[in-house]
Amino acid sequence: MAGLIKREDIDEVRQRTDIKEVVDGYVTLKSAGVGSWKGLCPFHDERSPSFHVRPHMGSYHCFGCGEGGDVISFVQKMDHTSFAETVEKLAARIGFELRYEDGGTGPRREDAGKRQRLLDAHKIAAEFYRDQLLTMEAATGRAFLQERGFDRAAAEQFGVGYAPQGWDGLLNHLTGRGFLLDELKLTGMFSVSSNNAGRLYDRFRGRLMWPIRDITGDTVGFGARKLYEDDPGPKYLNTPETTLYKKSQVLYGIDLAKREIAKSRQLVVVEGYTDVMACHLAGVGTAVATCGTAFGAEHIKIARRLLSDDGTGGEVVFTFDGDAAGQKAALRAFEEDQRFNAQTYVAVGAGGADPCELRQTAGGQAVQDLISTRRPLFEFAIKASFDQFDLSTGEGQMKALRHAAPIVANIRDVSLRSVYTRELSRWLGMQFVGEDQVARAVTSAAKRAAQPAQDGQQGAQNQKNPQHSQHPQHSQDPQRRQGGQGASNEREPVEEVPQFRRPDPRDPVARMEREALEVVLQYPQLLDKSQWERFADSRFSVPAYAALHDAVRAAGTGGTDGPGAASNWVERVRQEVPEMLRGYVSELAVTPLPAKDADALVLYCRDILNRLSELRITRLKAEKLSALQRLEPAADPSLFQQLNRELMELEMERRALRSD
Repeated sequence: MAGLIKREDIDEVRQRTDIKEVVDGYVTLKSAGVGSWKGLCPFHDERSPSFHVRPHMGSYHCFGCGEGGDVISFVQKMDHTSFAETVEKLAARIGFELRYEDGGTGPRREDAGKRQRLLDAHKIAAEFYRDQLLTMEAATGRAFLQERGFDRAAAEQFGVGYAPQGWDGLLNHLTGRGFLLDELKLTGMFSVSSNNAGRLYDRFRGRLMWPIRDITGDTVGFGARKLYEDDPGPKYLNTPETTLYKKSQVLYGIDLAKREIAKSRQLVVVEGYTDVMACHLAGVGTAVATCGTAFGAEHIKIARRLLSDDGTGGEVVFTFDGDAAGQKAALRAFEEDQRFNAQTYVAVGAGGADPCELRQTAGGQAVQDLISTRRPLFEFAIKASFDQFDLSTGEGQMKALRHAAPIVANIRDVSLRSVYTRELSRWLGMQFVGEDQVARAVTSAAKRAAQPAQDGQQGAQNQKNPQHSQHPQHSQDPQRRQGGQGASNEREPVEEVPQFRRPDPRDPVARMEREALEVVLQYPQLLDKSQWERFADSRFSVPAYAALHDAVRAAGTGGTDGPGAASNWVERVRQEVPEMLRGYVSELAVTPLPAKDADALVLYCRDILNRLSELRITRLKAEKLSALQRLEPAADPSLFQQLNRELMELEMERRALRSD
């Protein structure tokens, strides 16, 4: 049973993982001063590097787009994996075995080892097939690609290969690389002979091969296209279901398309491997394809994660052939439409040409034009369904209206719903069904659809424990907040949070408060006990910085046990601030400090904290002087003496700071 990863293990993974080493796999970093690195941001287009990484802090921040966080959030955003999946991936990277709460389990170390062996076998197999494509035997495969407009560079870009016609070419290659037969049985790349004592032989023979990769880029299976007439197998043959390959959970091309999908918030679903290749080569870098199955619920989960499908935009475009099978596929996709908050569209090429054929006959621009002329999927679904009704009669129009009204009623965008209500009237024809009647039918359908939902919500509300509803359990666990393993389905109440303006950088007090927070976040180990106490007693005038100051005090003192401990310190502070200020924490944690070397850094940090303490003393002195001026000495001589004594102590503290 899956469980929540223990908090201390998450901290351990964060602390032990070198964020620079991880980011280096995605971004070219160059030194930007003492302990700081910078490069071009992977989350937005830019020409000058504004993306900074501080390995000591375990944090990154882009001063251009505002993205920031720790190594876990970076990998989450880059690989579009869940929080728990990311922690497990990073733990495997450093060889750390995670523990789970409440007796739950995660991947066992031996299972993780077996999975890696399978991945290694697939990687080597993909390399083997790519090399085979260059042999004389593979001439038919190369001709197939060339006929469809794909040259050698295109084949290399997508890792296309060739499976030789023999029975054991791949088998001998992998056993020669040290893989055992029992391991190879689990890969799905081999079949077992029924009449030869269970002997293994190559599953794919004499076929063009496409590696199917998961979202992280690991090869988990293959798609094989028939090349020879004497091949008795199907036109396309894929890897069977294995521990790595689940056809309902993989999308061909997702590893190449994921960044562009996240950036443009568009996902294009095509029908085949060559269509994906054609789209990408034509400039439509958001194209993916399913692998021998319909686009279903598991694919939608992947798409929603990539699109950040929160109702604020994004679109899914399905491309289908214009024939009956294509229409059926589009209608099947429409049935899943309501799982998306993004708008869904359909693009059908003129004459039913698919993207690969379009690129061959009319060039890459034709593929782009196909996507740009997409139509809303519900429009396509409605018009396709009209084929079953005789719209030349009043009876046929009424039947079509009763069929189409619920579809229009389910359009999430209210403004679009009204537009398509009018369009529906036009599509039906005005001879027998008027626009008002169409509007009433859509409104009635919307009410019927809403009523069961309201009843269900009311019933669920009546079953809630009132005491539990009034006192929900708040958790800072990112697995619960971000839908990790074992995440609760309960919704926490929305809390009112204050709005914070970005401080004016020209304000000297705001600048000093910011600099003090930078020091405390980046080098907490340089503060001794008295400095922590003075920092805690300081008052911050800028609301945003005051909130960060409160968060630092709530997080405690910066732990510094062992390398990388500062990364957990920053994360603790980040968890104590409102969501809208977490970017500030990342920003302050990576801002380069003006120090050329370690000695200068110590002097700088001490100077900043002393200046903050001096400002605190100045404020306290002003308050006590004001109180002293309002006080009559004869009326309360003891208080008069106490204020004078406190003023003298503050002045002595100020002088001590200046002499430090």
